[in-house]
Amino acid sequence: MDRSLASEWGRYGMRFNNIAPGPIYTKGAFSRLDPTGSFSASSKNRIPVGRMGEIGEISNLAAYLVSGYSSWLSGAVIHFDGGELPFMAGEFNFLSELTPDQWDQMEQAIRKTKGS
Repeated sequence: MDRSLASEWGRYGMRFNNIAPGPIYTKGAFSRLDPTGSFSASSKNRIPVGRMGEIGEISNLAAYLVSGYSSWLSGAVIHFDGGELPFMAGEFNFLSELTPDQWDQMEQAIRKTKGS
């Protein structure tokens, strides 16, 4: 929708951008939605940077988007999630769970294959 609005209303000086955040820790939300901390612990395994976002990080991005420094940016969707979306979007996500020994075994098997 933001792309459509950006193309339709850009001529009037309006910009439309979207922040698609990953988990951002806040005491109020997480004390209610994750009182045991199990979601927080498991979500860190799905995020390549190994942590949740911070309020200051998302507010800095929002401030940039409304500033004149981003005046040429319109119709964008910014996935602000520590790499979670691309990490979880593939068929081989389970490879992150392999041990170094298992990686070595896979490499040896690949090297034995002709044309590798």
